[in-house]
Amino acid sequence: MTTTDFQTWSGALQTRMETVLAALLPPPEIAPQRLHKAMRYAVLGGGKRVRPLLAFAAAEISAADSQRAETAAAAVELIHAYSLVHDDLPCMDDDQLRRGKPTCHVEFDEATALLVGDALQTLVFQLLTQHELADSPTTQLEMVKTLALASGSRGMAGGQAIDLDSVGKALSVPELEFMHIHKTGALIRAAIRLGALCGRSLDTKETAALEHYAKCIGLAFQVVDDILDSEATTATLGKTAGKDVEQNKPTYVTLLGVAEARALAGDLHHEALQSLEPFGERAARLRQIADFIVKRQF
Repeated sequence: MTTTDFQTWSGALQTRMETVLAALLPPPEIAPQRLHKAMRYAVLGGGKRVRPLLAFAAAEISAADSQRAETAAAAVELIHAYSLVHDDLPCMDDDQLRRGKPTCHVEFDEATALLVGDALQTLVFQLLTQHELADSPTTQLEMVKTLALASGSRGMAGGQAIDLDSVGKALSVPELEFMHIHKTGALIRAAIRLGALCGRSLDTKETAALEHYAKCIGLAFQVVDDILDSEATTATLGKTAGKDVEQNKPTYVTLLGVAEARALAGDLHHEALQSLEPFGERAARLRQIADFIVKRQF
């Protein structure tokens, strides 16, 4: 039963995840100190923690233990943090600002930032295998497989490759959707799946409904990101505003215009909420996160 409002619940979980992530990351005093310090710099002290929120909300669907959910949520967030470090590198998006502070390669150096991403990614799979996160080893192996696929060439990394190849090209809306289903959506879908797998088994219909929610909300997240990138300031976003247009990247705004992009986000929001109807009150937090993603201002 949902007893606290979304702001209170999400704020408490964001604080909790900061503590969890700080405990799971190597201490800065352990050699190699500079690498460990850079890993902590890249992960801690910022971010909306949307993926951990989704993992916890999905865990409520399957009545999962919250300690299992926090480790699964941390694993997804560490993959996300690694992807941001690598995305910001000069060979990728060449960004100077992330979460309101200098990017990892600016604060440290490019070689250290590259190693930060590598080390965060391998830490994730250490966590997924050394903690008991599911009711059976088979389910836990499914969690490892899910996050590996979501992170690799058929998921996030593949989406980034398509993104880099799309600079200066005129993509169609289906092509743009295909890119973001991989680049942004894959990790969002994985967060929801991992959270649900921490608890009781869902039947085929429940799994399909949850996956459809995840697909819709993952795309909505990107549509809203594109709108904010075109309208918000750098100070508000905590990262360089207008970078996609500057780099001549296709976005939902450049393809559809702001008004139509907003309408698309609204349609995806509605479809996501509809897919949660079979879950009743158990999906209350997932509904609230859908509202937050689509209506957020930064």
